[in-house]
Amino acid sequence: MSKTVPVLTIDGPSGSGKGTIARRVAEALGWHLLDSGALYRLVGLAAAQRGMSDAPPSELAAMARGLVIRFLTDEDGNERILLDSRDVTGELRTEECGRLASAVAVLPEIREALQAVQHGFRKPPGLVADGRDMGTHIFPDAQLKVYLTASAEERAKRRHKQLKDKGIGVSLAALSRDIEDRDRRDSERSVAPLRPAADARVLDSSKLTIDDVTRTVLEWARETYAAG
Repeated sequence: MSKTVPVLTIDGPSGSGKGTIARRVAEALGWHLLDSGALYRLVGLAAAQRGMSDAPPSELAAMARGLVIRFLTDEDGNERILLDSRDVTGELRTEECGRLASAVAVLPEIREALQAVQHGFRKPPGLVADGRDMGTHIFPDAQLKVYLTASAEERAKRRHKQLKDKGIGVSLAALSRDIEDRDRRDSERSVAPLRPAADARVLDSSKLTIDDVTRTVLEWARETYAAG
């Protein structure tokens, strides 16, 4: 990992829109993209598919190191994620897979196994890293750290609309409870808890459009890296 390669981290809770913003910012800057949340979802999904969800942490970590993962973009500009040559993009975005990811993300052994994988994405000309502990734990030397948030109510509404548009029926109240539970679990975990880095720029997107947020982060990026 080259410390000279610039990194922009975008952290935040589930449903804050950090994945969408990270993809847009990376594309605008022409930088590489790391969706760290997908890595944990991939481990959780692989463990469930292989009947290893209850396996000892050391075995799960060994499995994680051996996964063959590829991040691709289709002809329409949408993200595609391959696990052992199989497209699992749709499976990764389900609520169930989110719960599987949250369960494995609390294990220090898994975080250690994936840390080197995440560092490997740091290549010229730069990296936009999206997750929950990118600025606090994985890339603490990043020049620009963004913490993107929104109210739990707003995040539940966004997720409800996404699922409804896909023809998936789910209770808004249940989604809101699930988001609040995940927020609490992620913020209270002993290893790399979810919180803004001390030098992060916090952006509340509750009343902002995707374009508004993208524009703001790009302005910050251009100020930061032009100065650097």
